[in-house]
Amino acid sequence: MLSVRGFTLIELMIVVAIVGILAAIAFPSYQEQVRKSRRADATGALLGFSGILERRYTVNGNYCDAGGTGGSNTCGVSGTNDTGSPPSTVYSSTSPVDGGTAAYNLTINAMNAAGTTYTLYAVPTGPQTGDKCGTLTLAQDGTRGITGQSTGITVNDCWK
Repeated sequence: MLSVRGFTLIELMIVVAIVGILAAIAFPSYQEQVRKSRRADATGALLGFSGILERRYTVNGNYCDAGGTGGSNTCGVSGTNDTGSPPSTVYSSTSPVDGGTAAYNLTINAMNAAGTTYTLYAVPTGPQTGDKCGTLTLAQDGTRGITGQSTGITVNDCWK
């Protein structure tokens, strides 16, 4: 008698169905974990940028002239920006700060005329566009926030 080895079509279809079900569950979960990782990078970048600005404040007594491209001048030396993306001499303008595909653009979006307050923004871009947390914010007093988030999402959900 001839011995036949192999899989039947039914066995193969069962395996394909199981793999399909696992992929349908695992892939979205994987994507969310990658987004959380990028978000953690962005919160770290905001805290690092804030530290740079605090050092600037101890030297100058204000946060003026820390901005770069796309910004405006509200205090400090005329012709230099106080808001906008930070110049590379001050801090990275994207997160992750050590290179790679930018997931967030970092900006100083608000500063008062005395240069004693600021709000930093991490705006999702590229692969992070559409993140449920939206834009992450950090003020000079340490207040953490989010704007443009999905319904039901809180600051604590995003700043973990």
